[in-house]
Amino acid sequence: MTPQSSFLVAAPIAPQREAELRRVLGSMNVSPGELDPRNALLPFAQFENVHFARLFIIDDATLADAEVFGIAPPSYPLYLAFMGDVDGDAGAFLRTVAERCGEGLRALFGCCAGFDGAGDVGAWLQAHRVRPAVTYGNWAGRTMRQVREEAALHGALERYVALQAEALAALTPRQVHQTLRAFVDAEVEGGRLTLTAAAPTPLGWRLRDLAHLIGFPLLLLLASPLLLIAGIVLLVRLRRLETTDPDVDTRVTLDYTVALAALEDHGVTNQFSVVGMVKPGLVRRWTSTFVLWITDYAARHVFTRGHLARIQTIHFASWTWLDGKQRVLFCSNYDGGLDSYNDDFINKVSFGLNATFGGGIGYPRTNWLVLDGADDEQAFKNVLRRKQLPTQVWYDAQPGLTTFDRRRNAAIRAGLQAVATDEDARAWAALL
Repeated sequence: MTPQSSFLVAAPIAPQREAELRRVLGSMNVSPGELDPRNALLPFAQFENVHFARLFIIDDATLADAEVFGIAPPSYPLYLAFMGDVDGDAGAFLRTVAERCGEGLRALFGCCAGFDGAGDVGAWLQAHRVRPAVTYGNWAGRTMRQVREEAALHGALERYVALQAEALAALTPRQVHQTLRAFVDAEVEGGRLTLTAAAPTPLGWRLRDLAHLIGFPLLLLLASPLLLIAGIVLLVRLRRLETTDPDVDTRVTLDYTVALAALEDHGVTNQFSVVGMVKPGLVRRWTSTFVLWITDYAARHVFTRGHLARIQTIHFASWTWLDGKQRVLFCSNYDGGLDSYNDDFINKVSFGLNATFGGGIGYPRTNWLVLDGADDEQAFKNVLRRKQLPTQVWYDAQPGLTTFDRRRNAAIRAGLQAVATDEDARAWAALL
C-alpha cells in the first residue's frame, strides 16, 4: 500500500506585491475556477501522484468579529497558501515540484516576504510548511495511478458490454463474468489496459502508524485520572462560556456569495477553504486542541475506507492551526454542491461539526460542546460562507470522478478475481 499525505506551505505576502500575485494566480486559469492543468507555472498534470492541489490567499475578512469579545481585532498578514494531497511522502513531492517547476514557484512565492529568488526553492518550501492537525483521506492506499487505471477498466468494460449485449444476454451470470474477465486479460496482455499491483507498504510508515495507533490511547489511559478531573472542570467552564458567548452578525453579502459561487460547480467535485479565529481564552484553545487530536486519530485509524463518520462524499480534508493556535484553517475536496455538502453534515454528524468548529468566533452557540450549534441551519451556513476563502487555483487530477465512482471501479477490479457463485457474478455485473 502506498500511503497518502498532505502538505500546506504558507508564507506572508509582501503587501506591495499582492496585486501582482493575484494576477499571477489568475494567469494559471483558463477562466475563474477552471485551472489550465498544463499551465506554465505549475503544470500539475505532469505529476502522476497528485490527487488535488490548490493555491489561495488566506485573507480573513472577519477579523473585526473579535470586538464582540472586547478585544482589538488582530492584525495578521495575508498568506499565500500552497496545499496538496499526494501519494507517498509530501516532503518528497515538494522537492520534486521544486526541481521541475522552480521558475513557476519563484514567480509565485517571489511575491512573499523574505523570499530569496536565488536560493534553494525546495528548502524554502520546506521551511514554510505548516503541519496539519488533522488529515483525512477517503480511502487509505488508493493511489492516483489506481484511480486512473480502474476508471479506464470500467470504461473498457462498459464499451465491450454495449457492443456484445446480445451475446452476453444469452449467458449465465458466471459465464458473463468469465467472458468479461477473458476480455480484460486480453486487453492487459495487449497493452491496452494496465492494472498495476499495489506497492508494498513502506516499513517506516507502517511502524509509525502502529506506534500512533497504540501509543495515543495508551497515553490517554495512563493520564486518565488527571484527564478525568481536568475534563470535568474544563467542561463545566466551557458550558458557562457557552451561555455567555456574544452573538456575531453572520450575514454574508450577496457580492461575496456571487464571487465564491463563480469558483464552484465547474464539475461534480468542489473545493472548500475556510478560516476562522478561535474564541479567546485557554478553555477554548485546550478544548479545540483535544477535539482535533481525537479527530486526527479517528481519521488515521478508523475512517480509512470511504467515509468520514457517515459522510461518504469527501475525497480529502484537513484542519490546520495558524498563527500560534489563534486561527484554524479547514480545507476539503468534496462531491456535489455546497448546500448538499453542508446538509449532509448537519443531518448526519452535527455533533462533529459542533465539536470541531464550535470554538470559532461566530459559530452558532453550542450546548455542552456537541449539542445545538449546527442545528441552527441557516446561521451555520451563513457563518461558514462568510468565513470561506476564494480558492484562486484548484486542481482535480480526475475531474468527473466521484468518491462513489472510485469505490465502484475498485470493486469491479477486485471482482474480476473474486466471484465464486452466480449471485456473486450477478452482483458484480450490476456494477457495470
